[in-house]
Amino acid sequence: MSLSFYMDVHVPWAMTTELRLRGVNVVTAQEDGAGQFKDPMLLDRAAALGRVLVTYDTDFLREAARRHVQSIPFAGIIFIAPLDVTIGRAVADLELCAKASKPEEWIDRVEFLPL
Repeated sequence: MSLSFYMDVHVPWAMTTELRLRGVNVVTAQEDGAGQFKDPMLLDRAAALGRVLVTYDTDFLREAARRHVQSIPFAGIIFIAPLDVTIGRAVADLELCAKASKPEEWIDRVEFLPL
């Protein structure tokens, strides 16, 4: 089973569209009706759907650290450093993650793009 993503509201629509064109399974928080959720709820929603959360929002890094300390599991986070990676490079890295890894490899994991 390949990896699927849950896009936070901060992720550009162009990135979601390009990933879909490449055959990557992507759902946005907006499409899911969760665009206004607070970060902990959004991370829980992604986990409930078995999806790794993709974000530009540094608040999710703090939430992941809190969960690690309190042993609260999550399905994984991919943080995109906005000044360090273009949309094209982020799409390529996300496609690689989706097609070369499995959901169970991402549990409680935080990865930073660019790879």
